[in-house]
Amino acid sequence: MENPRPEKVAVVTEVRERLEHADGAIVTEYRGMTVAEIQTLRKSLQASGGDYKVFKNTLVRLAIADTPSAGIADLLVGPTGIAFVQGDVSAAAKALRDYAKATPALVLKGGVVDGSVLSAADVTALADLPSREVLLSMFAGALAAPMRNLAGLFKAIPQSLAYGLKALLDTKPAAEVAAPAAAPVEEAEAAPAAEEEPVAVASEDVAVAAEEPTADAPTEEAPAAEEPESGDSAE
Repeated sequence: MENPRPEKVAVVTEVRERLEHADGAIVTEYRGMTVAEIQTLRKSLQASGGDYKVFKNTLVRLAIADTPSAGIADLLVGPTGIAFVQGDVSAAAKALRDYAKATPALVLKGGVVDGSVLSAADVTALADLPSREVLLSMFAGALAAPMRNLAGLFKAIPQSLAYGLKALLDTKPAAEVAAPAAAPVEEAEAAPAAEEEPVAVASEDVAVAAEEPTADAPTEEAPAAEEPESGDSAE
């Protein structure tokens, strides 16, 4: 463009700066919409951080030349209005979709998010996504779930160990459990018996010794038979 007018240069600069600082931009066609309807659309987009502006297609093409948003050039056909979004792009897409249902004159044609060009179907799918707040809460819940599971695991380990030990003791036979306690008693009972055995033997020896005569003790001799007197024998 040779010797462009300052107002055109300002518009080109404005569009380029808006695209650079926006989280996303959605291209629409507003053919047949009234000024009042466009004002209402702008108000509905403010809650999601969107700003709806109407530009000439030639100036928008100059603004997006040699930029990541150059892919939307094919969408610049007919009266074009662009929703620049600084915030929740899915919420802005939802607001545009809902307004287009009530006002068929508004047509969603596509857009660009982080340098990626979106088709009309992509914008509709983007509108079906949960809001940023819902996505953040879902993400936080997904992060918190493993921590809760880990805490539950740490709590369950001592309980499981205690239950396992109790189950092991319950399954062992009663004889095996009582055997270690009975062994010392049997040994204690057997010990005195071993000590009494020499005493018993000694008493038996004493009894035997009492029955056997000693060498010094006098022995009783049987009384000798009396011999008959000689006179008597002659007779």
